[in-house]
Amino acid sequence: MGIDYTKRPSAGGGGDPSGGSGQVNLSKVTLTKSAPRVSLTKSGAATGELRVNLNWNARPAAPAGGGFLKRMAAAAQSGIDLDLACLYEFTDGSKGVVQALGNAFASKNQGGSPIVSLDGDDRSGTNTAGENLRIDLSRVNEIRRILVFAFIYQGVPNWAAADGVVTMYPANGAPIEVRLDESDPKAPLCAIALLTNTGNDLSVNREVRYIHGGQDVLDKAYGWGMQWAAGRK
Repeated sequence: MGIDYTKRPSAGGGGDPSGGSGQVNLSKVTLTKSAPRVSLTKSGAATGELRVNLNWNARPAAPAGGGFLKRMAAAAQSGIDLDLACLYEFTDGSKGVVQALGNAFASKNQGGSPIVSLDGDDRSGTNTAGENLRIDLSRVNEIRRILVFAFIYQGVPNWAAADGVVTMYPANGAPIEVRLDESDPKAPLCAIALLTNTGNDLSVNREVRYIHGGQDVLDKAYGWGMQWAAGRK
């Protein structure tokens, strides 16, 4: 289900009764700077499919002044193509990226079907379903860590206007929301959330860390250790 930006529920207060530290209300957990982590294991959500959804505003409102033609030109140039992606590392040592760029829509792993997959590429931002990563938590023992990120493939890096939000929908338990409520106009990429499996616990940590560079710079920032080449979609 997509996010309706006109009817966003307000973040609730208090601690996470499931054992994490995110703020909660009756319907969701919101990870914040002061409460950045939640345990999927303790809440019983480390099973089934975890759907990670990205929604954003691709067409910010044009500036009010400057005349009709100037406003129309600004609106035409303000389109934002925000892409959802992730880096993954599995317990067998395999690593990779899932993203529309380079048509890498699924993880490369042993055991048949991919553990992580991307269901499509919404270039307009108008799809109510947004973009979705699907993580098979029935194979959680094969997962070491997954870093969810977004990058602006097209358009000015206007994160504030994009007003992005990532919501994780576990098979069991409340949705987990991470708002891109900070911005850096010089950064084309943002690390959003890090899923880490310690062997005893699978947790989600809010990152919202803006990266001045591409996926190779993100890789270095998190010590992934992969080789990168230019790609396109």
